[in-house]
Amino acid sequence: MCEHLNIFGLELPMYGMMILLGIIVSNAVALSLCKKFGRDKLELLTIESYGIIGAFLGSKILFLIISFKDIDWSAAASLKGIISIISNGFVFYGGLVGAILFMMLCGKVHDLDVWGYIRDFIFMIPIMHCFGRIGCFCAGCCYGMPYHGPGHVVFPYGSQAPSGEELFPVQLVEAALVLIIGIVLLVLKIKKDFFYTIETYLLTYSVVRFILEFFRYDAIRGAAFGLSTSQWISIVVFIGTIISIIYRKKKVEQEKDDKED
Repeated sequence: MCEHLNIFGLELPMYGMMILLGIIVSNAVALSLCKKFGRDKLELLTIESYGIIGAFLGSKILFLIISFKDIDWSAAASLKGIISIISNGFVFYGGLVGAILFMMLCGKVHDLDVWGYIRDFIFMIPIMHCFGRIGCFCAGCCYGMPYHGPGHVVFPYGSQAPSGEELFPVQLVEAALVLIIGIVLLVLKIKKDFFYTIETYLLTYSVVRFILEFFRYDAIRGAAFGLSTSQWISIVVFIGTIISIIYRKKKVEQEKDDKED
């Protein structure tokens, strides 16, 4: 594992590099499918740009909320400290909410079929997330619980994770699982023109995240009544998605009945 990538003497953070790589890979796939899906490339990139801005703000804001007491706010007295606070610490669910809100804003501003684009290209989110989790592994953040079985990892000195201790590779497990989710969504869309892509993503990821939170060991995550902040959000997302599916199916059935009458 390597926290920084050295290119011609310039040290680049692996977390940021992996995020960038995830954006590049997911866009390469999405842009190649625009014609097949009957979508405009420029519109897709416009919606995505709004989403990336919203993801950054949302993930940062939620992190600041749940980690408020653990942050050294005295560091904000200097520019370097402010940059450190801004650049470190993000919560995925906050980013997901922020991305959706900003993409909805994009739809209003540019009069675009945002939800149609999201349904077609939702696979981009788990693919980006996969690379992001690999970035977490490289940086040593979001680390797993003590674990001495097969596949355990040991982080070096200077990492954000406890150094010299055998830990569960929760970042890599999540990376693998969200990549599988992304591939399945992509195949369902291409082969079956599957409609419930958003709902499938939310249901599967909320279950994955809820379970994997039990294997996390980093303290700055927020918790209440024995569950982490992300677990509570996962419960809300799962229940909300089920309700949304039921409501939509009833609405479709009602519309069919009205047409028959």
